[in-house]
Amino acid sequence: MPRWAVGLVVAVAVLVVGASLQGIARGDDAPFPEPSGPVAPARPINTAFPGLTTFRGNASRSFYGEGPVPSDPVERWTFPSNGTKLCAMSAETQTGPKKLWCGTGWTGQPNVVPWKGGPPQVRIGGFDDHYHFLDAATGVPSYPDLVTGDLAKGSATTDADGYPLYYAGSRDDQLRVVAMDRPQPTVLWQADAHTTVPHWVWNDDWDGAPLQIGDYLLEGGENSWFYVIRLHRGYGPDGLVRVDPQIVATVPGWDAQLLRDLHDPPPEPDVSIENSVAYRDGIVYFANSGGLVQGWDISDLLNGGTAPPKRVFRFWTGDDTDASVVIDADGFLYVASEYQRFNPRSKELGQLMKLDPRRPDDPVVWSIPATEIGFEGAGGSWSTPALYGDYVYFTTAAGRVLEVERSTGRIVWEEQINAPTISSPVVVDGTLLQGDCSGHLYAWNVSDPTVPPPLEWDLNLGNCIESTPAVWHGWIYLGTREGFIYGIADADTPPPVSANATPSPSASATP
Repeated sequence: MPRWAVGLVVAVAVLVVGASLQGIARGDDAPFPEPSGPVAPARPINTAFPGLTTFRGNASRSFYGEGPVPSDPVERWTFPSNGTKLCAMSAETQTGPKKLWCGTGWTGQPNVVPWKGGPPQVRIGGFDDHYHFLDAATGVPSYPDLVTGDLAKGSATTDADGYPLYYAGSRDDQLRVVAMDRPQPTVLWQADAHTTVPHWVWNDDWDGAPLQIGDYLLEGGENSWFYVIRLHRGYGPDGLVRVDPQIVATVPGWDAQLLRDLHDPPPEPDVSIENSVAYRDGIVYFANSGGLVQGWDISDLLNGGTAPPKRVFRFWTGDDTDASVVIDADGFLYVASEYQRFNPRSKELGQLMKLDPRRPDDPVVWSIPATEIGFEGAGGSWSTPALYGDYVYFTTAAGRVLEVERSTGRIVWEEQINAPTISSPVVVDGTLLQGDCSGHLYAWNVSDPTVPPPLEWDLNLGNCIESTPAVWHGWIYLGTREGFIYGIADADTPPPVSANATPSPSASATP
C-alpha cells in the first residue's frame, strides 16, 4: 500500500474524531462584521522587545516591520562582501537531479532582532545550506553560522517571548529548535519529516516559518502534516536556555474528498503544506498544495489540555495554495492560490479571494481571477497578500500588482511589473514594496487610496528577487537569487541601533 493511501486511513480516523464543518468553535454562525471605522495597524507578535521575529511578523501574518522606509535607497552593504556567492547543490525531491542553488529564495524574509546592545541582528537562511546572523549596520557576521545538511529555503522564527531560541527548518528534513545563548548556535532538538508522522506524503522540506504561540510551536511540513509542539521552555542551573519538546498533535493536511477531487497521478498526491500557518482565537489556518484551506481548533491543546485538534473550517480553492493565509482584525481570510492544474474549480472560483470562515457552507466574500501564466508554466499567485488600511495588496506570478478594496473586492489600482513575481508585497508607513525576478525592487506611495499611487523609487539589485523584504527603522534587508544579501538604506541614514529593551524573560537579554 503506498504511503499516501496508508496516510489516508490515518486522516480519516482523525477527521471522524474531530471534524465539524458546521461553524467555528465559538458556535456563532453569524458573519463577521465588516469594519465600521478606521482600521488599526497590525502589531508584531513580540511585545517584550522590538523586532521582526517571523514571516509577516505576527500570528495573522500581517505585520511587515517598522519604518521609516528609505526615500532614495542605495546598497549600503552586501554579504558576502568578498564576492563569493551563497550557493550549494540541492535536489527538489529525494530522487530528483541536483542543481546549483544560489542566494535566498521564496519566502526568505529575514528576522531583525536586538543583539547584545549593539546593532540589531539580521537572521536569514541561504541556499548555501547555512543560516546567517549578520550585523544589521554592516552586514558582517555577528554570530557563527548555523550549518544544515541542505538549503534553507523558507523563513525562520525568533522566539517572540524573549527566550534565546530560534526555530528553523531546512531541506535536509529537519525542523530545529536552536539555542542562541551559547558561543555558537546549538541545536537542542530537531524533528525529522520522515519519522515524526505515521506516513509522510510528497516531500520532506520545511518551507513555512514556524509560529510560536506561548510555549507551543505550530508548523506545517512538505510531508503534508501539521504539527503542534509543546516546547517546555526554561533555563537550566547554568543559566542557559533549555527545552524539552513534545509533539502533542499531528494532523494530516488532506482528506479523502480532496484526493477524489484532485485526481493527482501516482505515485502520490501533491498535498504538501508549504505556507506559514496563521492563527486567531484558538484556530490555526493553513492551506496545502492540493488547494485545501482549513481551520483547526487547537485551543484546548494551547491551554495545556489533551483534546485532539478539531477541524472547524474547510474550503477547496481547486489548486495549489502555497501562499500563507492572512487574517484581518475581523477574522476574514485572504487567500492567494496558484493556477497550474487548470481544473474547472480553479477556473470558476478565481485565484485571489476573501473568505468568511463563519460561513463554512458559503465562505466566498469575493474572488478575482488571475489565470495569466507567469511562473514555471503556471499562473495565479505564490505571494502572501498584504493588508493595509481598508485595502489588500496582491501580486501575481505574471507580474500584476493589485490594490483591492477589502470590503467589495473592487480593484482600485493595478500595475504591471516583470514576471515572474513570487516575492510577497510589503506595506509600511504608506509605502508598498514589491520585488520581481528582473531584480527590481519597487516602492509606491499608497498613503492616499483615492489617487493612483505614484512610484517613489525603483532600485535594481540585478537579479531575481524571490524573497520578501524586511523593513526596520530606515533599512531594508533582502536577498536575491544571485547569491547575496543586502542592507539597503538612504545614503545618510545612520546605522541601526538596538532599542534599550530587555527581550528575555530571564537575566539574558538576547533573543
